[in-house]
Amino acid sequence: MTGFEYGVDGPKLIVVGLDGSDSSWRAAAYAAGSARRQRSKLVLVYVQTLGAGAFAQASGVLYDSGTQAADNLLGEIKAHVLRFGEQEHVTWEFRTFRGDPATGLAAVADELRADAIVVGTSERAGHRIFGSVAVRLVKLGRWPVTVVP
Repeated sequence: MTGFEYGVDGPKLIVVGLDGSDSSWRAAAYAAGSARRQRSKLVLVYVQTLGAGAFAQASGVLYDSGTQAADNLLGEIKAHVLRFGEQEHVTWEFRTFRGDPATGLAAVADELRADAIVVGTSERAGHRIFGSVAVRLVKLGRWPVTVVP
């Protein structure tokens, strides 16, 4: 018998990627509904992406804009939670990560031993070449990944 087993009696922890896009908000709403029905914890994760030029320039402006975006997302999440009050019965937390979105979501999911990951569909054309966050997470094969359109 092992000390930890994935998938026992439904998901206990769901990680959802949130970047402020419409599809990520739909993914968050879907994940919140799943968390409420399953009595799971919901962890919303914003990953601040840094381009190759960001590493070369190491500008504080990029850090500040990413922090501002995270603060804005957290404000919107709190407004939503307050609007629906205690009716939702969802335990949640918000985390931020810097770097590649798929790597960041995988790191949080591994750290917390997530049972599932939910993401929105990619809205960037470049993902057709390099692979979307969802496809990269599926290829890792460590969690069920739900992609919300």
